[in-house]
Amino acid sequence: MTNDRTALTRSELADLLAEAAQKVGGIPAAEYPTAAARSYLHPVLGPLSAGPRVVTGLNDRFEGFLAAEPRPAGSAGLFALASYASALGWLTESFAELTSSVDEICMRVGIPAEPRATIGAPTGRTDQDDEFDFAFSALELEAVRNAAEAAGLAPDDYVEVLSQSLLAAARITDACMEISSGLLDDAALLRESSDRPRLGDDPGNLPALVRSLLARMEATE
Repeated sequence: MTNDRTALTRSELADLLAEAAQKVGGIPAAEYPTAAARSYLHPVLGPLSAGPRVVTGLNDRFEGFLAAEPRPAGSAGLFALASYASALGWLTESFAELTSSVDEICMRVGIPAEPRATIGAPTGRTDQDDEFDFAFSALELEAVRNAAEAAGLAPDDYVEVLSQSLLAAARITDACMEISSGLLDDAALLRESSDRPRLGDDPGNLPALVRSLLARMEATE
């Protein structure tokens, strides 16, 4: 963030939000090399590795935004500040939830389990076949078994932790897309030729991200 002595223009404020939206929106697509022994974590390792860098970068920009002289003022500056702060808070909370989910997965695979038969190539029908026949084709079942063997897990345990990983990845993806979309909506509003946004008592005048957060809070009450 710059320490220029001139206040940011509406266009510069919009660019600030749009830049943040691009960074947040790119988190779900981040890739991270995953060892075969940890393949069940593949859905979350990319976002987990990219997220902290994005959060740190946005936080640094936000602190610079607050430290700029003159400080943001007027309806446009306060609008952008509220949108950016909401995005940063929402993203930080979402990554705390992702980290907690990954911790649970790691604890799950690290907890001593009941003795199980060694996983190997299929040599006939087993009890585990009954569990997977309804959900997997023969090729898919073989792939699950191979991945489970590489991870040192029983197939049913592997499917369980992989499902948890996919669910956590879906949640952080949804959060990032909502945050990114809200930032872009607010950036577009700042770029309008009118004198909007007009902050006031009307909830419709609040940034899109603030409205989304309020709606989430009401939904959980």
